[in-house]
Amino acid sequence: MESQARLEVFKALGDNTRYAIYLELARSPSPLATSDIAEPLGLHANTVRSHLERMRELGLLELHVESSGGVGRPQHRYSLAADAPSLGLEPAVYPMLARMLLVMAGDAGIGTPEAVEAGRDQGAHDARRSGGRAADCISALGDHLQMLGFDPESVTDDDATTIAFTHCPFADLAAANPELVCGLHRGIVEGFVGETGGCWVTAFRSLVDADPCQVDLALSG
Repeated sequence: MESQARLEVFKALGDNTRYAIYLELARSPSPLATSDIAEPLGLHANTVRSHLERMRELGLLELHVESSGGVGRPQHRYSLAADAPSLGLEPAVYPMLARMLLVMAGDAGIGTPEAVEAGRDQGAHDARRSGGRAADCISALGDHLQMLGFDPESVTDDDATTIAFTHCPFADLAAANPELVCGLHRGIVEGFVGETGGCWVTAFRSLVDADPCQVDLALSG
């Protein structure tokens, strides 16, 4: 997200009612109707609806329109947008699914090269969605890593920058399978800067090599 867009998001979630609505959606494994949100929070449906529309305008939510095929208006349901901050409240089934997929990947003989390539594809996709530009490659990457929950800290020396990941949202999975999980993370970084342009990865040190994990970047000249 651009700086102004991030500011608008923080302002939106600074409202207590809007934040409570957002938490309900973040905790839910499936899209929710206005009434599904209003009832547990003790709010009027019209109040919830206005907040939902505001968050949708900011790109935080996705609208799902469901038609029953009969008489009456279609049902509107809401969910978090794909790139919206999850606030660490992903449904409990997600970590379970991730662990099962890692086991399957290991049994299928998938290794670090395949993980890196999959990560690059995701990173490039994320860069296209974020609209990062070559002129601000490193700051765009830092913003993206912050959104993903890595709490990045950067140090710049001449034309080289090192970004340390002071928190890893994949920590438990990475400890059990660093080759695949850290490979995915490395690929995300490489794919993001490769798509954005303006900088490139000179080294990536995972939890096997450094604590905290970190990436070295150089400006393209």
